[in-house]
Amino acid sequence: MTGPRPSAAPASGPRPTVPAPSPIPGVAWGSVTRHGDPRGSFRELWRASVFGTLDPVLAGRSDPAFTQVNLSTSASGVLRGLHLHRRQLDHWVVTAGRALVALVDVRPLVAGTAERPLVEVREAAADTTVTIPAGVAHGFLALEPLELVYLVTNEFDGSDELGFAWDDPLAAVAWPVVPGTPDGRPILSDRDRANPPLRELVAGLRAG
Repeated sequence: MTGPRPSAAPASGPRPTVPAPSPIPGVAWGSVTRHGDPRGSFRELWRASVFGTLDPVLAGRSDPAFTQVNLSTSASGVLRGLHLHRRQLDHWVVTAGRALVALVDVRPLVAGTAERPLVEVREAAADTTVTIPAGVAHGFLALEPLELVYLVTNEFDGSDELGFAWDDPLAAVAWPVVPGTPDGRPILSDRDRANPPLRELVAGLRAG
């Protein structure tokens, strides 16, 4: 599965570069084109006919379709994650700001085919997109005030909201020091501070 292809940019405007492929199966990076003039700008964030059919395997359900669109805003230094869904595919669009995105593929750990997860960390500026399949944990650190739109294949009901500690040593995500906080650590929600270790999450997924 691939993310949406960038639409053609006007001849006078910048053309987005093609992002490098992800090492994590099912993850697809892309970009949207910003059409601007002195009045402002226009961006097409998603189009069903361009994005294509959703893969049931990557979405973790037999009848995948985008059913909810969310808008998240984060102050600089906020870290959200690491979150995991078993029955949900996410498609993120950074609409403003800049983030460090971390993706952690726990599917091989749950299947027992690997001892460590596959990890990808990539900076995402405005107009960057990333498609994240079920079973791939995700999180981001806002490097500056951030606005993120994300389409999901499951209406929120809390039953598929899993996660593990943002600084878990098994995942070993290389988060940078956050300037302006007392200890250089990111700003976290109560939920994310209480997330369990990755090994505990994997044990629960295997048992379930």
